Parts: sequence; C-alpha cells; structure tokens
Amino acid sequence: MAKSQEVEHPVKAFGWAARDTSGVLSPFKFTRRTTGDHDVTFKVLYCGICHSDLHMVKNEWGVTQYPVLPGHELVGIVTAIGSKVQKFKVGDKVGVGTIVESCRSCDNCANNLENYCPKLIQTYNSVDNDGATTYGGYSDIMVANEHFVVQWPENMPLDAGAPLLCAGITVYSPLKYFGLDKPGMHLGVAGLGGLGHLAVKFAKAFGVKVTVISTSPSKKEEAIKQLGADSFLVIRDPDEMQAAMGTMDGIIDTISAVHPLVPLIGLLKTHGKLVMVGGPEKPLELPVFPLLMGRKLVAGSIIGGMKETQEMIDLAAKHNITANIELIPMDYVNTAMERLVKGDVRYRFVVDIGNTLNAPF
Repeated sequence: MAKSQEVEHPVKAFGWAARDTSGVLSPFKFTRRTTGDHDVTFKVLYCGICHSDLHMVKNEWGVTQYPVLPGHELVGIVTAIGSKVQKFKVGDKVGVGTIVESCRSCDNCANNLENYCPKLIQTYNSVDNDGATTYGGYSDIMVANEHFVVQWPENMPLDAGAPLLCAGITVYSPLKYFGLDKPGMHLGVAGLGGLGHLAVKFAKAFGVKVTVISTSPSKKEEAIKQLGADSFLVIRDPDEMQAAMGTMDGIIDTISAVHPLVPLIGLLKTHGKLVMVGGPEKPLELPVFPLLMGRKLVAGSIIGGMKETQEMIDLAAKHNITANIELIPMDYVNTAMERLVKGDVRYRFVVDIGNTLNAPF
C-alpha cells in the first residue's frame, strides 16, 4: 500500500487529477519529495496530453489507481539539483517522459532499454521506491532522478517539443529498431493523429517514402502538403487498397481504437513488418494465414530507453521536427479529453502549465 504523501514528502505541489472512472480532472493538492542527491527538480511549463492519459483516467486498461494525476510529456526549467547531479544545472531546460525509475541492473537496463525493465516505475500511476504514488505532469513541479531527465536542445521549443517525449520516441524507436529508417524504403503510417503525424515527420527526415493510411479522406491534403507524406491511402476504398497491395516494407500502426489488421498485412511486401504502437482497449484479431503467405511480421514497440530518447530529441532538433499542437489552458483539460475521444485535434494538445495552472498556496 502506498504511504501517505503528506507524511513522506514535505514539498507542496499542485495539479489536476481524476478521482474515479468518470475521468473528470479537477484541482488536486499533493506533495513531492525533496531534491535527493541524484535528483533534478524543475518547474513544469508545458505538458502534452497523450491518448494513454485518456485511457488511464477512465481506467480503460483496468490498472488505474485513483486519484490519478496524468501527464508524461512534461518540460520545464530546473530549479534545484542534488549534490551528486552531473548533467544538469539550475536554469537548464529539461524534459521527463514516461519513465522515472528502473532497476538499473537487469539485462534490459544494461542495454539502455529501461522501457522494458520489469521493475519500471512510470511517471504517474506507479508506486515509487519509497512507496509513494507517482504523479505526472499536469502539475506545477517535478522531481526525478537525473538518469531519467532529458537534456533539452536550445533550438527546440518547449511547447511543441513536449509531445516528442512520448509520441516522438514511440514512433522513432521502432523505425530505428526494425530497420524502417533506410532511404528509399516505403513506409505506411496507419492513423494520422498525435503519433502518426510524428511518424511521418521522422520517416521523411530519414529519407523514407511515406504513405499515410487513414479512414478520413479529409486528412489527405494536410498529410501531403503540410506533413510531407508522399501519398495517402483511404483504407475503406477497395480500389485504392487493391492497388497498394504488397507495396510497403513496413507499417507503423498508431491506431488506438479496435481495427482490422488483415487489410494492413495485405499492404506489406514479402518480409514486411507491421509494428503496433497504439494501445486499443480490447484485443485485436490476428489471422495467421496472411502472415504465412509472405513471411510477414507483426510486432509491438513501446516508447524507448533513455539513451535513445535523448538521441531522438537531438535528431528532432537538428531536423526541426516538432509536434503540431493546440496549446490549451489547464482548465480546458476536460474539454480537451472529450475532443480527444472524437479525434478532434490536429494533432496534439499541450497544456500551458506555467501560465495557467494557479496553485492555491
């Protein structure tokens, strides 16, 4: 059982949290730990809204512990560092993504894959090493071990860069690991939302040919003219689908809703790879024969380790890759969640924490 925050932690903090499966967020007082020897404390300025935040506040994955204070795409300015911190100083711009701790000793951690550590501690809705509940970025301050803090490139905007800490690394990591980052390859991006639009941007930076696969014909012009996709495929158009069969080296599937996989598998070349990065709340059906007929692969990937996350942010800064965002005040967050359910955002909400979260003390 989590220990009392008030007893354990003397630093007052303030944010917005959900108390039940309605998912409605409201002001919430809590506490953070003091800055430890290896800790970085920073004032949160911006925090992206991830689709997983929506699943979590409504307990759609069945793992939520209330109250839950979401947010794992948070950026800000360092206000204090521990005596043994080496990478950061007060005044630095920094970010924290989905991870705040891991065991540091398993094979995954030894290979810079903290994201797959069996003892991973998430930025929110986890139990920290001291027994306290972790609370996320919809809050005024954050304290994290420096190993899990990202150095922010000087030319990377804080607001439009924040979603890279989850959405960005979620698509960057599988592109690299599954070898879908080679110039001249043909990549499909299924779903053009917070993840999908960044997958297009990273793939184009790698020199990859990109086809956006969507149910929404209205997104075609934006996908091609604004995001730089080479082509657009309406998955409900049988003629378009038939013409594209067997043409793609890989597909990054960013769709978070239940959807059929067979049409996507059909788009793959022999040895093609369908990589799932979305998180539907119900299991998907996976017929085997379409995989057998072409030695095709269906795989999964989630975020990335800290070394790779820093690499991703640095490359994004080099290529001027940021998220397309709608900046919102804190008190708009519930409306934003309602719009997120409907897919009514181009392409990521970011909460202006620094200017609109008003603490009552």
